[in-house]
Amino acid sequence: MIWANGLFGQKVDDVTGVGRQTSLSRCLWVAPALLCAALALSACGDASRFEAASSVKPTVAAKPPKPAVVQTPAAEKEHERILASYGGAYDDPRLEALITKTVDRLVAASERPDLAYKVTILNSGAVNAFALPTGQLYVTRGLIALASDTSEISSVLSHEMAHVLAKHASIREEQARQASIVTRVVTDMGSDPDLTALALAKSKLTMASFSRAQEFEADGIGVGISARAKFDPYGASRFLAAMERNAALKASRTPLDPRAQDFLSSHPATPERVQNAQANARQYSSPDGGERDRETYLSAIDGIVYGEDPSEGFVRGRRFLHPKLGFTFQAPEAFTLDNTAQAVIGVREGGNQAMRFDVVRVPSEQTLSDYLNSGWMENVDKATTEELTINGFPAASAIARGDQWQFRVYALRFGSDVYRFIFAAKQKSTESERNARDTVNSFRRLTLAEIQAARPLRIKVITVQPGDTVESLSHRMSGVDRPLERFRVLNGLENNASVKARDRVKVVVD
Repeated sequence: MIWANGLFGQKVDDVTGVGRQTSLSRCLWVAPALLCAALALSACGDASRFEAASSVKPTVAAKPPKPAVVQTPAAEKEHERILASYGGAYDDPRLEALITKTVDRLVAASERPDLAYKVTILNSGAVNAFALPTGQLYVTRGLIALASDTSEISSVLSHEMAHVLAKHASIREEQARQASIVTRVVTDMGSDPDLTALALAKSKLTMASFSRAQEFEADGIGVGISARAKFDPYGASRFLAAMERNAALKASRTPLDPRAQDFLSSHPATPERVQNAQANARQYSSPDGGERDRETYLSAIDGIVYGEDPSEGFVRGRRFLHPKLGFTFQAPEAFTLDNTAQAVIGVREGGNQAMRFDVVRVPSEQTLSDYLNSGWMENVDKATTEELTINGFPAASAIARGDQWQFRVYALRFGSDVYRFIFAAKQKSTESERNARDTVNSFRRLTLAEIQAARPLRIKVITVQPGDTVESLSHRMSGVDRPLERFRVLNGLENNASVKARDRVKVVVD
């Protein structure tokens, strides 16, 4: 079994769901076991113009080839699983060039410049980065969008390189054990592995993490590498703080664990951790003494996709849309939707109601009523099963009861696919029944105009003009909740910080 070294303390192990947080079409056919959540982070000159004038050219030693990452069958398998779970690779040559150049610079400054690393940018809006023991580094576009300069991204990459250099993965490989984050809901939902894999209210796993000593060791090694590479060593403490603020912003809008899909889940950026990163940085430089390379970085990320990729299904407010598959539905008021690798999860404020939406394989010759009573879910009251038609689509519904939760289940056939809506309530009520019914009845085809209008959100880098303020600039943000707070987090601005004319800042646009 291969463990992935997770930035700031997480790892990836056995990514068995073929999909990702934002990829319903890729993953919903799979009955995933347990999806781990996880997870953090050359230039050549042309000397031909300066040849000697002598008729005999001096012999120039050939530059040794750049070492390559050794791909073992196990590492290749893990690589494919990671790609499947995080939407594949994100194709952006400009970003790839920036990241590769940064890694080459860090490698040259490390204690092992002979080691090889290969970077893959993942097409995921989650804030994650991690590494395999073989030197394969992964960073999500969500993390790239959050960082504000090259020194911050270098701190992520050098931290991950430090885990490889210190062989932490090898140490942890034999010690690690997985521990699922589950609620009582899971035990009430029967034996279906697709359901057991994902509680309605908490959708990830917490994997065995690096020890506190290993994390601090990686912090120290990483800061040293960044500093010797002439990057601002304070980038690590700034980015730790940015990640914590980003997680807090997520926590304010959803009852789900805000760090469940990010690498802060096992090692949050505690004040002690930030202070330690600052203390490490002071050994090498005074604040603002190193290179941040902000302008180059902002130019490279201008236009990067932000959040979910609409082509694979996305959440806008209480609505879920899947342009590629051509459908949409809307959750009830006071519900927060989260598009995960295995399902769309919704939780009501207070946590006393929840919902799950996914797709399953049902033979065309099997009726939906028979499917609901086929045993995939325990304690189904067969007497409550009824055939329905929802917006022209054949459907069926039934009630199931657990020890602490009551369930209303729908199966709906859309073309050759069958989708499930599973609604859970602590106590069955008129409101919970209405919420379930209204949500299912909102399921419909997307119009051609809606499909064509489903564009991804992107980061746009703009220049602050005289008279612009944080508040006025935040009004230019599209498609995001709490735009003022998100603008500050994206741009590394504290609550009392302001912007100055000619500053370059990030906004989210559609």
